[in-house]
Amino acid sequence: MKKWTAIFAVLVLIAIIIAATNAGTTYAATSSKSLIFDEAGLLSKDESTELNELANKYGALRETDIIIFTTPNAANADVMKMTQDFYDKRAPGYDKPHGNAVILTVDMKHREVYLAGFYKAEEYLGDKRLEQIRAKISPDLSSGNYQSAFQKYIETSYRYMGIPPGVNPNNPLFNIWLQLGVSLLIGGIVVGIMAYRSGGRVTVDRRTYEDTGNSGVVDRRDSYIRTTVTKTKIAKSSGSGGGGGGRTGGGHSHSGSRGSF
Repeated sequence: MKKWTAIFAVLVLIAIIIAATNAGTTYAATSSKSLIFDEAGLLSKDESTELNELANKYGALRETDIIIFTTPNAANADVMKMTQDFYDKRAPGYDKPHGNAVILTVDMKHREVYLAGFYKAEEYLGDKRLEQIRAKISPDLSSGNYQSAFQKYIETSYRYMGIPPGVNPNNPLFNIWLQLGVSLLIGGIVVGIMAYRSGGRVTVDRRTYEDTGNSGVVDRRDSYIRTTVTKTKIAKSSGSGGGGGGRTGGGHSHSGSRGSF
């Protein structure tokens, strides 16, 4: 009876760990605001609506507006300047004008993209993290899979903002499935040990029947065969990128990453 009580207690503990882990992905109720500005017409109405709902849900959890701005760029402006002007003139922000926001600008004229993080997003989505996000979405942008690219941008921005600044967000330790797997593994080991010990401890081991006076290593030999050297070609990344943050004409500091697609 004690054995099954202990097993049940461990299983409850595992369930609590899983519930606590998943709590971070629970959507918060929030009023919907326009976060998708598809002036280049890259999305269908349904796609735009779906992405807008996703951006609102994840943005509420990070208290940050997650914005997408696409443009045909008829004025032939610089993509970074367009992003800065967008922030200055439209004054986005989760809880106030010119507040927490991350903006993805897609310039279809020059096929360039720029990401910028303001205030809280500047802290949590610095230049390096924005570079990583841009690297994730660039293949889809190049292939014309805009909805997929924008969804990855929203979800990755949300995930990265849940990780302390200065930490590599792609560290496997931050993978939720790995965390759950480790929790279940530890729980399974604990249950196994408790179940094993509940049946009585075994006191007989190999030394019980071993004649230590006549036992030992008979012979030993090491043979060197050969040394093998393997060369691996390191693939170069495609596309161009770089840039960084700056300050808008209105005086708002931001992180940044730009590149072509």
